Amino acid sequence: MNQQHQVILSLGSNQGNRLENIEHCIDLLHQEVGTVVKVSSLFESDSWGFSSDSFYNCAVLIHTHKNPQKLLKNILKVEKKLGRVRTESSDYQSRVIDVDMISFDDEIIESESLQIPHKHLQDRLFVLLPMMEVVSDWTHPISQKSVSDILKDCKDEGNCVKISKLNAPLQKINFDDFNYIAIEGNIGAGKTTLVSKLAEDFNAKTVLERFADNPFLPKFYKDQNRYAFPLEMSFLADRYQQISDDLAQFDLFKDFIIADYHIFKSLIFAKVTLAEDEYRLYKTLFDIIYKEMPKPDLYVYLYQNTERLLANIKRRGRSYEQEIPAEYLEKINNGYLDYIKTQKDLNVLIVDVSERDFVKNQEDYIFILEEIKKKLN
Repeated sequence: MNQQHQVILSLGSNQGNRLENIEHCIDLLHQEVGTVVKVSSLFESDSWGFSSDSFYNCAVLIHTHKNPQKLLKNILKVEKKLGRVRTESSDYQSRVIDVDMISFDDEIIESESLQIPHKHLQDRLFVLLPMMEVVSDWTHPISQKSVSDILKDCKDEGNCVKISKLNAPLQKINFDDFNYIAIEGNIGAGKTTLVSKLAEDFNAKTVLERFADNPFLPKFYKDQNRYAFPLEMSFLADRYQQISDDLAQFDLFKDFIIADYHIFKSLIFAKVTLAEDEYRLYKTLFDIIYKEMPKPDLYVYLYQNTERLLANIKRRGRSYEQEIPAEYLEKINNGYLDYIKTQKDLNVLIVDVSERDFVKNQEDYIFILEEIKKKLN
């Protein structure tokens, strides 16, 4: 799973209800473009380069998987929704909303439609002062100057005053009472992808399953009867060791931890893959281990239908997974759902993502966040 890009945007408005325009723009960016993880205070500044009413300005930090050109296209759509009418004129003008891309990771981009970092950022207090609040450690990839040093050298003599605080959309989701969350799902459901996104957006620590290192996995998909028991035993031992080791590094009362599995999945898969006598032995060992394991505060199950799972498995291209039959996936899915029904003390959230793509479509990711928010409340 590739890390999300970190992008700084500068927002401005000097027509109509300026505060409403800024707040609406932040919400639309979050809903449709990328996850808004930080928002600066609201500043009021003199117009820059022309005479007009003063502007309200802020900076936002967003996370996204989109490339710069795709991101720019989405930003322009948001401006248009808010009533921005772009003209052929290159002169500075009053506007309902203005969204400028200031930086995109540490990239240097020079094209007809986009220049990154923004060519005027060092000249504008209304860009630099909000930036200091959201990315105080940012360094210009060309000059190698920190944002604080750029601010010291800025020659802008216009007024730029902080007037109020703005709320970041993610502040509406409070994980204070949920220190340990497990995201579960069938093979190809997207659990590791979702965990990675959540961890980046909420600054969480991750526990990720080490399935790729298991030597029995490719053998199992070729000869299930022969390799099912050693596979399940090796998974159980590895999961126990990993959870014990990884969680021991964290403070379960202070750190926010997200895992892409819960150890109970061992029993679900074992029940499908093992013969009856093997399963009885396996369950005896599992029950001993399970008593010692910390339980997640929230257990999220990503449900995907079998057709979508097979498509995802094919797309990610792991050779040893390509022959997984639909029947096997259906048994695993039913195993999860049966398990969830029996867990009266487990805080469970089932999210159907069969028709959603939470990497490509920001709206689908926000849908999942909203479902988690409802559960938290």
